[in-house]
Amino acid sequence: MLAKPQEHHHIGLDKAGFGENDLDNVMVYWNLSPSELYEQALRNGEADLTDKGALRVLTGEFTGRSPKDKAIVRQTPSEEHIWWGTVNQGCTPQTFAKLHQKVLNHLKNVPQLYVHDANVGADATYRLPVRVISEVAYHALFSWNMFLRLTAQELPFHTPEFTVLAAPTLQAIPEEDGTRSSTFIVINLEERLILIGGTLYSGEVKKGLFSVMNYLLPFKGVMPMHCSANASQEGEVALFFGLSGTGKTTLSADASRVLIGDDEHGWSDEGVFNFEGGCYAKTIRLSPEGEPEIYATTQRFGTILENVVLHDDRTPDFDDARLTENTRCSYPLDYIDNASPTGTGGHPKIIVFLTADAFGVLPPISMLTPEQAQYHFMSGYTAKVAGTERGITEPTTTFSACFGAPFMPLHPKVYAELLADKIKAHGVRVFLVNTGWNGRGERIKLAYTRRMVSAALNGELDSTPTTTEPYFELAIPTNIKGIPDDVLNPRLSWVDPLAYDERALRLLGMFRENFRKFDT
Repeated sequence: MLAKPQEHHHIGLDKAGFGENDLDNVMVYWNLSPSELYEQALRNGEADLTDKGALRVLTGEFTGRSPKDKAIVRQTPSEEHIWWGTVNQGCTPQTFAKLHQKVLNHLKNVPQLYVHDANVGADATYRLPVRVISEVAYHALFSWNMFLRLTAQELPFHTPEFTVLAAPTLQAIPEEDGTRSSTFIVINLEERLILIGGTLYSGEVKKGLFSVMNYLLPFKGVMPMHCSANASQEGEVALFFGLSGTGKTTLSADASRVLIGDDEHGWSDEGVFNFEGGCYAKTIRLSPEGEPEIYATTQRFGTILENVVLHDDRTPDFDDARLTENTRCSYPLDYIDNASPTGTGGHPKIIVFLTADAFGVLPPISMLTPEQAQYHFMSGYTAKVAGTERGITEPTTTFSACFGAPFMPLHPKVYAELLADKIKAHGVRVFLVNTGWNGRGERIKLAYTRRMVSAALNGELDSTPTTTEPYFELAIPTNIKGIPDDVLNPRLSWVDPLAYDERALRLLGMFRENFRKFDT
């Protein structure tokens, strides 16, 4: 049964593996509008309405990604290029085929399916046409928000080059299905198909397609990046790389600059372009004072709030982390007033690497040489502070190559060399910004970070004298108007400078130990 006639779409569901009569008893909804998807999600019991009309979804057991349950099918020729290991785990073609059939059998017995067609990549030269098929309306609305929407004229001619099949209520049986657990995310680069099962969390849909782009684009000379991007009113572009919690989305959402995108971009010979048509921002402790642009989106129809606790009057409580620290909101990019209408920009002038150093060692801002930029890009360092997770009693290092290792199928050197070439070709200045803690255990004030980033973007630091930090040999500006000296130089924030030296040596050793893995 077809709720929206399939004849409007020249590529049918047989391309995803369904037989001619497999869906005779399934209501198939094609490319519904947000209003229609709202109705479906509420009717299905998938969501609740907030007081301002946002859609609140609880994703159950999984409130984040399941990286240990993600795999890539080992097939020629793609397997020759993958950097196999604990991040990129392999799956046999036989296991994939069995899982694929299991997903098809499951989906042809559900009450309804939702099909959403879209593009990934604002630059038409490198765009990837995609299709998401799911048993829940929530995934279709998420896809409407997050991917690039098709016009009415484009839709009938859309030819998906990658398809996501999502079966969140299907549980795998590891001993039968060859999976690690009941959850699976499997990417088949040759068959151009992604299978998702056992998890409702929509981030798997987004990051699965991001991983595909990260595989495809380097072969075209395009640098895929896990970063946010914005531009000055004059068009000078800045990129912000960083792992979750370092401030990537917060710092790029600047009312004085044009937002190109908050998470995933490509850098081609023509400039940068957003992969997405929306934003997926963390909302824990979100406030109208701290992040007014993002907060405003949570008060609008069309925004999805994931795992956010609601008060009895249905107002969101962004300070309540009882369900997860990883509360999120998904919204179209144009919900941000200063968002770029094209999702594109020129070549970057500034790159900012963000880290949240819980050791109190790294300076809040420093200038990197091209060689240091490659080193810190491949390291992808941040740290978790004591008390943020059960069992963490002291600062814990996290190294994620390219500031996004779980989504990078190729060896980190491929991405690092691409980045280095582009930095050199376009004379880009690179800064390392620490949004973490000082020697007194205090987090660096957001106002200070914003001021330092502003000084980097406006060229203020180009002529500022620097001093060299002795352990990582980082160039620290000696003064920035409005920033105290003991903030700029982290050693000055320690009561015992020798304790700083000991901690700095420890962190340096961790960096060196981590870097050894790139020799394999």
